[in-house]
Amino acid sequence: MAQFDMEMLRALPAVRLDTTTAVTDGVRRFDGFLMRDLLAHVGAQGTAVTARALNDYAIDIAIEEFDRFDVLVAYEMDGEPLLPSDKGPLWIVYPRDQHAELQDIRFDYRWVWQLRWLEIR
Repeated sequence: MAQFDMEMLRALPAVRLDTTTAVTDGVRRFDGFLMRDLLAHVGAQGTAVTARALNDYAIDIAIEEFDRFDVLVAYEMDGEPLLPSDKGPLWIVYPRDQHAELQDIRFDYRWVWQLRWLEIR
């Protein structure tokens, strides 16, 4: 098991992504780190990740998606820290504008906001 605080997460290689979302208006700018970088950092072995939110929403995501797409774990949107009152402190964000297939509603369910923990299986 690995535990991270925000300082540790911000020490991962930073990535910026501009994309639309299914729950906000217009193109938004997200800053964070790539999910695959986090998984590599902890030496994760497995084929799937269960992502769970503060409200206990959970979804399984195939790890290969993190290799195929630049899936971000965002801690800022439009230059402002994500707060628990609005999708934060962490939000899984897909590069939906860069890949037409990611605009499918099945991928929208994987945008876990208020991300609390990940379980690798």
